[in-house]
Amino acid sequence: VVRDPGKGRDLPGGTVAVHSDVAAAIADPAVGVVVELIGGTTTAGTAVESALRAGKSVVTANKALLSARGPELFALARSKGVGIGFEASCAGGIPVMAALTYGLVGNRIDAVVGIVNGTCNFILTQMTREGQSYGDAVAGAQKLGFAEADPTMDVSGRDAAQKLALLASLAFDTRVSEEQINVEGIGELSPSDICFAGELGYVIKLLAIGQRASGSLSLRVAPTLVPKSDVLADVSGSFNAVSLYGSAVGHCLFYGRGAGSLPTASAVVSDLVQVALGTTALAQRSMAVLANEPSTPLLPFDRLMAR
Repeated sequence: VVRDPGKGRDLPGGTVAVHSDVAAAIADPAVGVVVELIGGTTTAGTAVESALRAGKSVVTANKALLSARGPELFALARSKGVGIGFEASCAGGIPVMAALTYGLVGNRIDAVVGIVNGTCNFILTQMTREGQSYGDAVAGAQKLGFAEADPTMDVSGRDAAQKLALLASLAFDTRVSEEQINVEGIGELSPSDICFAGELGYVIKLLAIGQRASGSLSLRVAPTLVPKSDVLADVSGSFNAVSLYGSAVGHCLFYGRGAGSLPTASAVVSDLVQVALGTTALAQRSMAVLANEPSTPLLPFDRLMAR
């Protein structure tokens, strides 16, 4: 389903129907699973809800929708006996959602620390390694396709906050929304900040941080001083990295391309295979993924502490 069915596309001839009617595609009995790659919470939200109500599993890359309506949509999926694949909603082709849902299920996750926005990481890399101003680095990111014409969603930290909401909900088995996360963007950083950090032995990265703290959760997205000896300091350009700290495995690092058509497609196809095998609906029904009520109090913003 596309805006312009007449636009030329590199699709197998005669095997893929292309049209512009979302409702008709979802209602088509030949359609077994709906892949939503629209983004946003309006049209996409209607499409995902309609698909689930029709008893069809959904694969989505939509972190905004899931961070806003995740528990509601997963509850609807369970009631219909279907599942929601969402690996592509955070960190592109890096299988961090699968790791939290299945691979590390034998752990209590104590902390999640990640570089989850490739646009900001590219901008900060250019400012650090090339000495560029913030404005020049943003312009370079836009020219290379790493940043939108309006980069506000990325540079404000909101994109990272939506991803942290999903990561924290899975990692700490509680309900977290974007509005509960303290967010600072990178728009106020200057070359002198980068320079002073370097002289003190640090690199500035926009980090999404969630950690247990004395019975509460500390959640924030902010430019952070990362020691040059830390592996996250070496994550450059548009790459993403997520560090998970488990009670049994200790530190696990997931690194790779966090955006782009092929990394996203990799995650989408992985979800499609799991849906086709029937494991997505079964696991989410049995494990109540993202069905949780708020169970761990969040530290107020004025009590967040860091070195």
